Amino acid sequence: MRLLKWLSLGAAVWIVYWGLAAWGLRGGFETWFNEQQRQGWQVSYGPMTTRGFPLRHVTRLEQPLLADPGTGAAWSADWIEFDSPAIWPGAQSLRFPATPQHYSYFDQTRRLTAAEMRADLQLAPGLALELEQLSLTSQAWQIADADGVLWQAQDLVLEMRQMAQAEQYHLNAEARQFSPRGLLRAGFGGLTPARDDLPSWFEALRLRADLGFESPWDRRAIELRRPQLRQINLDLVEAHWGDMLFRASGELEVDEKGRLSGELALRAENWPAILDMAERLSLLPPSTRSAVEKVLELFSTGTGRAAKIDIPLRFHQGQVWAGPLPIGTAPPLVLR
Repeated sequence: MRLLKWLSLGAAVWIVYWGLAAWGLRGGFETWFNEQQRQGWQVSYGPMTTRGFPLRHVTRLEQPLLADPGTGAAWSADWIEFDSPAIWPGAQSLRFPATPQHYSYFDQTRRLTAAEMRADLQLAPGLALELEQLSLTSQAWQIADADGVLWQAQDLVLEMRQMAQAEQYHLNAEARQFSPRGLLRAGFGGLTPARDDLPSWFEALRLRADLGFESPWDRRAIELRRPQLRQINLDLVEAHWGDMLFRASGELEVDEKGRLSGELALRAENWPAILDMAERLSLLPPSTRSAVEKVLELFSTGTGRAAKIDIPLRFHQGQVWAGPLPIGTAPPLVLR
């Protein structure tokens, strides 16, 4: 009988705690949205519900919309869910709908459609909610604009983990069967002569790097401004498509204007076809194609599909050199 009383008391205490924590979470969301609205953001959302008793808090917001006039960025979706253990709300899982999410940057709007997309966040205790670990995963996804699909892939894995210094993070990303618009089978004919052995997607797209920011990622990254990159230790970036391979590694620094300085070791196999692809994807302006090709020919071995280059790319205040030859200006690296 005494054990039953203690169990009943414990259950009652837990019910009260769960209810108070749920009320606190809902109040926290409402306070944050109200504060952003006070600072000039456009904020709206529909009904907010909480479930998950007794072990979790699952809070669902219908029709959320956030727009920051300072950066011109906006996001909206049919709904979003925040899922956390009842004992610690700092371990959050965000689940997104399979229906389109809309992202805008000033007058440019993109639609993201993703299956089983979720983000898992581990936040440090404290008011700043400093990000200790983030993982974003999705099954088949695509990003489209008014003219159709821009990018699509079979899946996505992105992981960012805080390192010993709070402003440094290890990044790992991979997407399988990644296809930008220019490589979709329907539009491939203009790249090179037809080849039946080429798949309609990148077989591998990988990134591993250690990133140093000017400050840690926390709630201010959304409320005020994004932390800017200052160091990039690139362990590997790799794109593999048929017999074309692009791989790079090295160390770069980024100044206050987003200009790159440092050196990358670049390897490209069947590089003429890579230039064809870059020009088709508007990554390489046609006006500079000839100049870039002449420079790369100086470092190339082999011909045709066997043509490959191993070359250091040097960056200094945004200017790029291939070996001793200047080849142009890199775009500034600024997080909006």
